[in-house]
Amino acid sequence: MPEFFNVLPPDEARTLLLSHLTAVLPPQTIATEEALGRVTAVPITAPHPLPAFRRSTMDGYAVKAADTYGASASLPAFLQVVGEVAMGHPAAITLQTGQAALVHTGGMIPETADAVVQVEHTQVVSNQLSVTSNQSPVSSPQSPPFPYEIEILKAVAVGQNVLQVGEDVAEQAEILPAGRLLRPQDLGGLLALGIIEVSVSRRPRVAILATGDEVVPPDQWAGPGQIRDINSATVAGLVRQAGGVPVLGGIIPDDFDALQTAARDALDSADMLVMSAGSSVSARDMTVQVIEGLGQPGVLLHGVATRPGKPTIVGAVGPKPAIGLPGNPVSAMVQFDMFGVPAIYHLQGMRTMPKRGLVWARLAQNIASESGREDYVPARLADGDEGLTAVPVFGKSNLIYTLVNADGLIKVPLNKGGLLAGEWVEVRLF
Repeated sequence: MPEFFNVLPPDEARTLLLSHLTAVLPPQTIATEEALGRVTAVPITAPHPLPAFRRSTMDGYAVKAADTYGASASLPAFLQVVGEVAMGHPAAITLQTGQAALVHTGGMIPETADAVVQVEHTQVVSNQLSVTSNQSPVSSPQSPPFPYEIEILKAVAVGQNVLQVGEDVAEQAEILPAGRLLRPQDLGGLLALGIIEVSVSRRPRVAILATGDEVVPPDQWAGPGQIRDINSATVAGLVRQAGGVPVLGGIIPDDFDALQTAARDALDSADMLVMSAGSSVSARDMTVQVIEGLGQPGVLLHGVATRPGKPTIVGAVGPKPAIGLPGNPVSAMVQFDMFGVPAIYHLQGMRTMPKRGLVWARLAQNIASESGREDYVPARLADGDEGLTAVPVFGKSNLIYTLVNADGLIKVPLNKGGLLAGEWVEVRLF
């Protein structure tokens, strides 16, 4: 077993854990509309170009651009409007020199047109009728029947106000790589191409065990010396946010055989094991021995150079991560976010973690720290004259309301001995 409490910096510790997680969970096919927050299992290519036809980006007139060259408000060009391209229908109109077709935003333009003049730059002149500026002639009760004549008050270039075939996506182009976390806009992009099913990695099942004779369920009255189990719920929430499926294994007493049996059973039916409490240096804590007894490689390290949560246990059983969290709720949340969340994404095939919500804020008061340790201090954000102000919420790591009353965590870098009031600091948003 690695040396007990031989701490590593958090980045090195996380790299060590992820290096042992070589397996990616098997894929499953689901409806695209239900794939938000899932991770693509294979690269996805476009079955056809997007747009699949040339479309207008404006309400106006499809024209041959050369017919408008030199046009201005003082010297307009005159074109004959020979028809309208109805929305949702092919552009069956053939334009000759000096002709135009009425088109609408998103509609198809004729093959013989190469630009669109927006309606605001035209004026109807046939039969002494005038429809100008903001209103399309087709929607006006005074619009003349086809054909009618318009003035072009501003020239257009070839391709102006036109989306070309494949301008958004080329046919057979890779639109999403494997290992991509699907966002709302990704789902829209897939559905725009008619991709109604997508292959994604299975959600990791994360077994969560709470330990300790003093721990009771949240719905039970906590007597003298007892505390309610909140770590199971907070860790389960982080699991869900990362795309995993929490499997709550209940509260296990401080009995080695009971804990070993519960851990083995939990890991057999899950992809990851998380145990809260039992990670401090104490004769009563058995998490290290339990993880060691589950299989190789076992405990990878016991101790991370952070505060809160230094006595975190990081291990693996075959390709499955096994993490022992401190019992204090602040420590448990910070450390699971640091190790458990990346492991969940990694099991789904993501090799680059999603970008975190980070803001910079001016620190309201000094924060003490020790060089060689990465500290995370809960903070409340307030609007100030120079931008955001970060107000530390100080409290011991067993006080959950230091997090409830905070908007994020101020990061004190590894080799910096504290932060001074007035400094700009990085805040990791919850």
